[in-house]
Amino acid sequence: MKTSLTLLSKNVRAVLAASMTLSAFAVTPVLAQEETADTPDNADVEKIAVVGTRAAPRSVGDSAVPVDVISDEEFKNQGSTDMVSMMQTVVPSFNVNEQPINDASTLVRPANLRGMASDHTLVLVNGKRRHRSAVITFLGGGLSDGAQGPDISVIPAAALKQVEVLRDGAAAQYGSDAIAGVVNFVLKDNSEGGTIEARAGEFYEGDGRMYQVSGNIGMPLTEAGFVNLTAEYRTSDPTSRSVQRDDAAALVAAGNTFVANPAQIWGNPEIKDDIKLFANLGLELGNDAEAYMFGNYAEREVEGGFYFRNPHTRGGVFDGGTNENGEALLLVGDLDGVGQGVSCPEVVIGNNVLQSPSYALIADNNTAVGANCFAFNEILPGGFTPRFGGVVTDMSLVLGTKGEFANEVGYDVSVNLGQNEIDFAISNTINPSLGPDTPMSFKPGKYIQSEQTLDIDLTKPIDAGLYEPIYLAGGFQYRHETYESIAGDPASYAIGPLGSQGFGIGSNGFPGLSARSQGEVSRHNIAFYVDAEMYLTESFMLAAAARYEDFSDFGDTLKGKLAARWQMTDSLALRGAYSTGFKAPTLGQSNVRNVTTAFGTDGELIDRATLPPTDPISVLKGGEQLSPEESTSMSVGLVADFENGLFMTVDYYNIEVTDRLSTASGIKLTEADIAQLLAQGVSDASSFTEVSFFTNDFDTTTEGVDVVANYSMDMWGGETKYSLAYNWTSTEVDEFSDNISQYRVRMLENNLPAVRWSFTTTHETGDWRFLGRVNYFGGIYEDHLDSALDIDKIGSEVTLDLEVAYSFAENFEVAVGAKNALDEYPDENTLYDTEVAGAQYPVTSPIGINGGFYYVRGIYTF
Repeated sequence: MKTSLTLLSKNVRAVLAASMTLSAFAVTPVLAQEETADTPDNADVEKIAVVGTRAAPRSVGDSAVPVDVISDEEFKNQGSTDMVSMMQTVVPSFNVNEQPINDASTLVRPANLRGMASDHTLVLVNGKRRHRSAVITFLGGGLSDGAQGPDISVIPAAALKQVEVLRDGAAAQYGSDAIAGVVNFVLKDNSEGGTIEARAGEFYEGDGRMYQVSGNIGMPLTEAGFVNLTAEYRTSDPTSRSVQRDDAAALVAAGNTFVANPAQIWGNPEIKDDIKLFANLGLELGNDAEAYMFGNYAEREVEGGFYFRNPHTRGGVFDGGTNENGEALLLVGDLDGVGQGVSCPEVVIGNNVLQSPSYALIADNNTAVGANCFAFNEILPGGFTPRFGGVVTDMSLVLGTKGEFANEVGYDVSVNLGQNEIDFAISNTINPSLGPDTPMSFKPGKYIQSEQTLDIDLTKPIDAGLYEPIYLAGGFQYRHETYESIAGDPASYAIGPLGSQGFGIGSNGFPGLSARSQGEVSRHNIAFYVDAEMYLTESFMLAAAARYEDFSDFGDTLKGKLAARWQMTDSLALRGAYSTGFKAPTLGQSNVRNVTTAFGTDGELIDRATLPPTDPISVLKGGEQLSPEESTSMSVGLVADFENGLFMTVDYYNIEVTDRLSTASGIKLTEADIAQLLAQGVSDASSFTEVSFFTNDFDTTTEGVDVVANYSMDMWGGETKYSLAYNWTSTEVDEFSDNISQYRVRMLENNLPAVRWSFTTTHETGDWRFLGRVNYFGGIYEDHLDSALDIDKIGSEVTLDLEVAYSFAENFEVAVGAKNALDEYPDENTLYDTEVAGAQYPVTSPIGINGGFYYVRGIYTF
């Protein structure tokens, strides 16, 4: 799991200090926050971290801010296969949950670092900013509602040398989004050798079968460079942890045999194809200069479940209101037009509309009434449950050169191109307004996020007579962003002939983006930064940074950071930091139009339209131009490095964020609102029940404590290593407007575990390796219907991960293991949630809803 690292020479350190590009740093994989290890010749070495500083790379214990350095072995030795879940396993303040029925969140799951939203963490690859995903998480479980962060699931673990997690505010160093911290994915740079790995697994219940194969190879690029290539392919079957909904069961009991059991699926989506390609290249140019290039291409097709459409009550499809006697009526379409030709009878639904004599009249197409009158029960007698998904395509390319001039001024110039595209798809559904001519599958449209960045960075060590030279850094960044919306196929948004008779418009569940709404918006920003780090004495280090950014769409901002570290004794050091930060609203948050299906405040399934905050109807309901989120962050910590080999860090953090961005809670549209929309030319406004928009409408204070400890010892004829990672996080919503409901506040404060910890033990002896990991997840609150209905308490959970591996030869290892080996499940949902929506377990549970997962993998190293 942990390999040797020879101390970097003084000359190499100088070169490294000249660049902010982390890809060139020849850093050996290490365990999180670990300080020393034994090399073959029993020499003590440092474990080096470079994220968070532009000076010479320092050991993680010497950093003024908390940094975790996670080796590639840590990612390999676990049951998870996607990067988001892997990060949750090894970083205690990193949280992610399943998204079984959650619109675009099913395609790109939002993740949270230190209790903040998914787009509060800046993601780097080889030290360069990673572009955002095109997916906006309209239903993000409260905390990440409306977030638009990068998609880190496109990064294959086989491509990584290590991952560095800076758990401190760093907007003054790296720019917008770094409120919670920074995650830097460092790619392998081997010029020879490689690995091939194949793994397979499934859940204890026999579903969710997964197959994955990956390979990495390093090759020389002349005698002065390297080419490192990685490929990964994965498929995964869906899971179901569902029970029959009460309304579906009542339909079956009344004689409707067309209703599926279960009518609605809660579980992991199906991953049909997941392809990931990464390349990392470097070439020495001589005279202390080098060129580098890296990039990726990834494509993933995902399909998941959606909400059940009841054949009696689904508005705009089956529900025709009530008559004067209060009886529920079926929505019947008059194909030759209301008041034209043959009239349609009133159909009372009763317990089973299929048994109604008046329904039999319209269902018999051999009569004039039957040929002219239409209800969707004729083609969907048991209702329907749409299948929603799409294809996510991601690509990037970074090219640059760096080196050092004769005057010790280091430079790094790079161009960064990135794009993420989501092409939505929905099937087993209808456009109700098209009546019997409707297709059953649709392409509702695409969103594309594109970014182009130019970075120019300069560094210089200045000898001022201090213990170490003062490392000065400064730079310039230009970034251009584009968010493009592409219309869906015409049938996905068409207003058919039955649209004027109360039938819904567009593909039901996810109406297509209309040609009227497609287009692209763009912006650019420029940034200047300065950075300094110095040792005033041998034991006291001080660092400072300032950054000015100017955005074309909302203005400029100036942020700063101070950090210090004091080595109090040989074993104990005190460190701390204070910073200001910001997060600019994304183009998607400012301009996106979307309609999603959710449960309303009355417990019924409704269509909720998300509109730009400057749209007239949004303004009518309180929307206004977005402004950046502002933050202040402080941390203080203790580093302990004892002679007996125990290494431990304890860090407290406090993050205050004002004007936080999120989607407003659903706001009901009145008849007057709908009339106003129609007058403005929003022809599908009659399909909207609620509207939402992005807003700067609440302030929060998040505080927490991270504890990381590592210890190793010789025992049982081999080496045993112990690792503890503990996190406590608490969020308080300090102020909020009427656009944010009390239920949303409760989700913001309590939907993540307040306490998470894991204790890992590994033992290696001869050809055998054993791993055991105990994980604890504190209780949470959940409202998985996102409906402002009663929220339920979910108790704490403990899970156990196990793995055993055997090396059959020097270069071939087979491992078998189990994630959640004791097959633990969260507390079952309350009777209300189970009966209404059919989810057996709370879907945002941090341990998931699928139970135990076992796997086998083989690794060949060459």
